[in-house]
Amino acid sequence: MASSPRLAARALLVRDDRLLLVNAYPNHHLGLWCAPGGGVERGQSVPDNLIREVHEETGLAVTVGPLALINEFHDPDSGFHQVDLFFRCTLVSGELDDAWRDVAHVVSQRGWFTRDDMDAMTVKPSSLAQVAFTHVDTPFYDPLEIILK
Repeated sequence: MASSPRLAARALLVRDDRLLLVNAYPNHHLGLWCAPGGGVERGQSVPDNLIREVHEETGLAVTVGPLALINEFHDPDSGFHQVDLFFRCTLVSGELDDAWRDVAHVVSQRGWFTRDDMDAMTVKPSSLAQVAFTHVDTPFYDPLEIILK
């Protein structure tokens, strides 16, 4: 069991009223979708980690804006606990390209989705659509959720 929660950074990237989402598990296991991003590596700032992760998973270049959401999730069986920091991001360059491959071989599906699309999808965290499509000045805290298995 890990001694402390894993820290991750994720991008809220909205374009034309659509949020960028990626599959959460290799081979789209469980059909779960999430915002692009991933674990924070030591010795690198959270925004720099997020810029790297978004590029690795999507091929897109972004700038990182303000913090919008803090979410925690865990797996009570394994003891895994992760804290995700979601930042509003702006697209700098790039387009989603079917030829792009995630260097970690996790993300195989990417796309832009409306809030209505997301209602019919399995998306985590539960508050993602609400936060992504509502702009407030104060970050939202989404309390501990059990991760899907």
